[in-house]
Amino acid sequence: MLVNHYVDNEVGRLGTVLLHRPGRELARLTPRNNDSLLFDGIPWVGRAQEEHDQFAAALRGHGVEVLYLADLVTEVLGMPAARAELTEAVLSDVRLGDTLRAEVAAHLDDLDAASLADVLMAGLAHEELRTGSGIVYSLLDRHDFIIDPLPNLLFTRDSSVWVGGEAAVTSLAMPARGRETTLTHAIYRHHPRFAGTPLVYEPGLEHLEGGDVLLLGSGVIAVGVGERTRPAGAERLARRCFARGLAHTVLVVPIAQERATMHLDTVCTMVDVDAVVMYPNMADTLEAWTVTPGDGDGEELRLFPPEPFLTAAAKALGIDTLRVIDTGLDPVTAEREQWDDGNNTLAIAPRLCVAYERNVETNAQLERAGIEVIRISGSELGSGRGGPRCMSAPVNRAPISLS
Repeated sequence: MLVNHYVDNEVGRLGTVLLHRPGRELARLTPRNNDSLLFDGIPWVGRAQEEHDQFAAALRGHGVEVLYLADLVTEVLGMPAARAELTEAVLSDVRLGDTLRAEVAAHLDDLDAASLADVLMAGLAHEELRTGSGIVYSLLDRHDFIIDPLPNLLFTRDSSVWVGGEAAVTSLAMPARGRETTLTHAIYRHHPRFAGTPLVYEPGLEHLEGGDVLLLGSGVIAVGVGERTRPAGAERLARRCFARGLAHTVLVVPIAQERATMHLDTVCTMVDVDAVVMYPNMADTLEAWTVTPGDGDGEELRLFPPEPFLTAAAKALGIDTLRVIDTGLDPVTAEREQWDDGNNTLAIAPRLCVAYERNVETNAQLERAGIEVIRISGSELGSGRGGPRCMSAPVNRAPISLS
């Protein structure tokens, strides 16, 4: 049965969240492939799972319903249309060639739903294919992947984001992550809980990633553009949200095209209805272009000149100012804790957030500002450069009031 889901802000009481417990796909990382798979190190998988379980338990302990991506994928693979769609997504890889493609198709066809889900997430190595022949198969190393693993599934925020009562299934920029959205797309289109959900964005459109999308308040969306989300993606999202009445203002926020600032939520997240935790090196320099619907007389979008992000956000929200809580106190600490996802907090409710315990100074700053911090360990989870917000995709949040 379809359940109504709705998210129009970052800090209202969190009702339901989509997570992915790291699994066998994380064990596929080696010094040979971790860079291409976007990890800065080789995580200890067992410890990463323990840390993730602690994260999920903290959420459940505050009344949050936790959905697991792997469970939803397995369930939709029991439906012939979804199974065919997801199988085709891997078989369409042009690197396979016709001979190997037919052999992989036969291999996948023999798998039950749970085993197929595992292959779609963890990949298929040369040595795991029962039989193989032809040029492509013969020239592969026994440890090469025929189907690439998806270790970044851990960061469920990027592949989908809810805007009001509609889901945006995004278009991921990096080749290593492109197939992630095929799983999310299938869930939202085929799973009984989500089937019939309107989609405001879909894979194949201009590059847009969920880590760059902040729902500052009802009708106000900030979209970072930089290494992952492109200006054309921000424009497409704005057009679609305006057309469907999901937003009245979109703030387009340029950020540096660097690994340390890959998404807007690596430098800024909300922790209260009027407060953000923010990397101090950017607090005074971050700008926003304000976009609103056109006047209906042939003007589709109105674009206003850039101004400081904090000023533009406060104006759009109709408040005097946004309070800023700095990451760290001194420049070195601030830089270290920004790299370790000090800004990447997940709000469970106003003035209540989850953060990595290692960001000691930032967490102390938050508490001095009246924000309760639930600390979780993240020594292994953080090797992919993502914090609690990155690892969570809210599908239900309570509305908030700024009055």
